[in-house]
Amino acid sequence: MIETTCEDRRFPPALAAVARARFDYDEGRGIDFEPYDAFDSAEETTDWIRQWTGNHETDGDAYRVFGQDGTGGLAAVWCVRPGRPLVEQPVVFLGSEGERGVIAGNLSDFLWVLADGYGPAEVVMYGAGDACPGAALAALAEEHATTPRRSVREIVAGAGEEFSSFSDDLDALCR
Repeated sequence: MIETTCEDRRFPPALAAVARARFDYDEGRGIDFEPYDAFDSAEETTDWIRQWTGNHETDGDAYRVFGQDGTGGLAAVWCVRPGRPLVEQPVVFLGSEGERGVIAGNLSDFLWVLADGYGPAEVVMYGAGDACPGAALAALAEEHATTPRRSVREIVAGAGEEFSSFSDDLDALCR
């Protein structure tokens, strides 16, 4: 496994596997997620965070955007743990209408969220309901995850507790 740090933009193998996976929206019953096959550039990320916050002085250095939902909301790795590899950073969602939330405390847990049939937007906007696992995404998580499988509720609750300042930190960036 390549352990990237937040100082570089190399795409982790697990995200490359997610990018190759098929996501079916299924008229609102599936996962509304369009993964990228590389992180957005630093310039694109800075442009996006400036537009999202209205703060034209901030930069996007803390984020590695790797996918979107159908409305343009973005999924990103949030580089908030100094000196830790990219795969150990939390995964967040910032919606097109201001929705935001921490989805998972690390990339491995994010894979389990996908395996249970939830995309970033679904978790943040609707919460975790009954699991609707998909065989292909479960196999992907089993191959790449380094954490034990837990329920989406447990993963999201744990990440929310650990990173409870996420929304406040974003609000501080907004003008």
